[in-house]
Amino acid sequence: MANLTLLDDYRRLSMSNLEYGRNRNRLQFLMDSFTGGDDYRRAGYLTQYVLEQPGEYTQRLANTPLINHSASVISVYMSFLFRNDIERNFGAWEGQQDVTSFLADADFEGRNFNAFMKEAATWASVFGHTWIIMSKPNVGATTLGQEQAMNVRPYLNLVSPMVVNDWTWERRENGEYELVYIKYIEDVVNKMTILKEITPTEIKTWVLDDQEKTAHVKAVEPNGLGRVPAILVYNKKSLVRGWGLSDIQDIADVQRMIYNLTSEIEQSIRLDGHPTLVVRSTDQLGSGAGGLIVQQEGADPAAKPYYLEHNSSGVTQIRETINNLVDSIDEMANTGAVRATKTSSSSGVALETEFQLLNARLAEKADSLEVAEEQIWKMFGDFQGREFTGYIKYPDSFNLRDVQREYNELVTAKTAASDPGTLALIDYRVRELLDDPNLPLEPLTHLAGQGIAAEGVRPTGSPQTAPGGRPRRYFSSTTTGLE
Repeated sequence: MANLTLLDDYRRLSMSNLEYGRNRNRLQFLMDSFTGGDDYRRAGYLTQYVLEQPGEYTQRLANTPLINHSASVISVYMSFLFRNDIERNFGAWEGQQDVTSFLADADFEGRNFNAFMKEAATWASVFGHTWIIMSKPNVGATTLGQEQAMNVRPYLNLVSPMVVNDWTWERRENGEYELVYIKYIEDVVNKMTILKEITPTEIKTWVLDDQEKTAHVKAVEPNGLGRVPAILVYNKKSLVRGWGLSDIQDIADVQRMIYNLTSEIEQSIRLDGHPTLVVRSTDQLGSGAGGLIVQQEGADPAAKPYYLEHNSSGVTQIRETINNLVDSIDEMANTGAVRATKTSSSSGVALETEFQLLNARLAEKADSLEVAEEQIWKMFGDFQGREFTGYIKYPDSFNLRDVQREYNELVTAKTAASDPGTLALIDYRVRELLDDPNLPLEPLTHLAGQGIAAEGVRPTGSPQTAPGGRPRRYFSSTTTGLE
């Protein structure tokens, strides 16, 4: 009877959420597409030829490089997201020891809080979402001073969606959804799986014997927080609760196509250098370039060996296709202007539009991280028995500008201008564009003696906005008003 109970526990714990079961292989593919290297090679994402032998396929895998666009796109996003400082106001918590310690080492593995959030944002970008579990050791301390003396405080664990295989949400009477159950794999050691089950009342640690198909409870501890200490970090929400949308969900498919086309190029070049030689089964072949072919004595002179010629014009077409696919990736990711490695023929308006689209995408990601971090600090306060009254502010704008284009426009404008006030204004804009450290803090006030006064005077009857709806800015002089 006991054995049957152990087997039942194993079966129950081995079951997964329906959404997880449907997307498990896709999650693996997204992770392989981001990590690349041997993980991608071992997964076998090259299409195997008909009648291709295993050894030949393995050799082709080893000879085909992966151009990892997934990692490149996400790297661009992260560089912009965390380029500027995050504004954190802790209110009454400012300078407290546990907060300072948490910011310096958020996971008890040496990562500061900014580095931890950057990694969480990276994996959320890969999978569409990721989980953060907050824990606090129960060492029997009864006062905050005892906890500080023992360096006991909440800490974070970053848990991949690959190992969170079951969860349950319930709706409260006020309409709010609450996470009431989560199960995830903590570790796998010698065919033994360590698994965590968390509910609002208790935390269970199970040991699953994958060979005997049995499960044993290793530890049970009360959940003093009264709710599941898990925070879901979305990249972008989907229609399914608890599931996000990945930044590379389509890019990874295009990357796989490029990977296969790269293999075709390698095969075509090999065929050009080593065309197929057709000989009789009785002929003896020498190895290497210029090797001899020995025919049997008395063989028919007309039965000469011959090559099967290969048309290499397809290589150019494959390269053009790959270039078009790379352009498609940049369009999907809105990164064409920042990932460009050669001079672009796009117009200034097109580049500006792409910058705005990328800025909007980054602002959306920043908002999701801001929501997640606010939840982290509120939960931190619940663990410590005090309320979080501060605020978290991620950047809203990432100031994406084509400096070279703006500079060229200013140079062109200066060659066409003759009014001293206009020339002075252009010089000021050039210094502003180049981040001149000696630029006056009050814009244009230093130009008053050059025929142009300070900004902000709108002549009577003049429009308030310029073409396109942007605010019109006037710099008045004795003779004219300049936008």
